[in-house]
Amino acid sequence: MIPAVVYAIPAFVLLVVVEALSYRFLPDDDERGYELRDTVTSMSMGAGSQVVAVPWKAVTILLYAALYTTAPWHLPPSSAWTWVLLFFGDDLAYYAFHRVRVLWASHVVHHSSVRFNLSTALRQSWTPMTGLPFWLPLALLGVPPWMILLQQAFSLVYQFFLHTERVDRLWRPVEWIFNTPSHHRVHHGSNHAYLDRNYGGILIVWDRLFATFEPEGERVVYGLTKNIDTYNPARVAFHEFAAAWRDVRAATRWRDRAGHLFGPPGWAPRTEA
Repeated sequence: MIPAVVYAIPAFVLLVVVEALSYRFLPDDDERGYELRDTVTSMSMGAGSQVVAVPWKAVTILLYAALYTTAPWHLPPSSAWTWVLLFFGDDLAYYAFHRVRVLWASHVVHHSSVRFNLSTALRQSWTPMTGLPFWLPLALLGVPPWMILLQQAFSLVYQFFLHTERVDRLWRPVEWIFNTPSHHRVHHGSNHAYLDRNYGGILIVWDRLFATFEPEGERVVYGLTKNIDTYNPARVAFHEFAAAWRDVRAATRWRDRAGHLFGPPGWAPRTEA
């Protein structure tokens, strides 16, 4: 089973080259743009994610199909309303995916670069299985499995174009409804004001609705609150799982162990007064 997004990879690589050349001939800031080791790491993470995706998509289809067959009704692909439901359901699932540390441990890979460019979009997780629970309800609602996978691929392609500093703010109505490069720069920021903000995939309305929206203001500092300072793809892929395991082992109470796993990113037990 070849993931649908694979067919977009040649275009991704071409656009990365074009953007990198734009910084070479139209420099904007020496601290921005591309750095060879960082780009190679991002490309390596992207390649590894597709290797993992091939067998994982087969497992995912089986799970979606199993739930789809037990759904009380099957939504017709020919209906526009099925696609509308899928669009909003997929985007809401993507928003919710960010809110738990054990799941963030997978997605944090995508935030580990201190640069923000189109190659950063390719810095993808090698443990995509952590996000599965958030999309399973779509199959239970009767959405055909192939439609779910297609919408996920469409969302991923859309988000590729968000990873750039070459695009400033867009037309205000677009900025109000959709995720844009400006909104997504905030999401990748390690500034205190930008932490845990702008989780949306295609839409930004969930962040506005659930009070996690933050407009771009101060200059964004990219990366993690504690950067890992490595270009080793294996360490990039698994460092947060290792950190969570260390926290769990160090905890003395079961509720603290659960908090380190299922609390939001950055969760810490309250200190006794």
